[in-house]
Amino acid sequence: MTSLNDIKAIVSEFPEVEEAPHFDKVSFRIKSKIFATVKESEKRATVKFSQEDQTLFCLIPDEVFYPVPNKWGQQGWTHVNLEIVSIQQLSGALETAYCQVAPTHLKQLLLNK
Repeated sequence: MTSLNDIKAIVSEFPEVEEAPHFDKVSFRIKSKIFATVKESEKRATVKFSQEDQTLFCLIPDEVFYPVPNKWGQQGWTHVNLEIVSIQQLSGALETAYCQVAPTHLKQLLLNK
């Protein structure tokens, strides 16, 4: 199972990420925009994808990724099952979510690493 510490290690490589509470979750933000949250008690992260990226990630079998079941899900918000996601899948999802909300110059910094 991946943990909050695994997620923190991944996003620590992303430019200008801030960690902050968000209700009963931990959120990760760029320029005050949330790109991921973690609710460890439910063994779940939630990431912000475009609808196209959401469709692609949700093709991964075993319900590793699945849309939030409400209007947030229709806007690209996608749950990640931390019990079964691999570190590689999680890293790709977090990078994709970061790029969804980050300004262009920060996206380029990340992608050029």
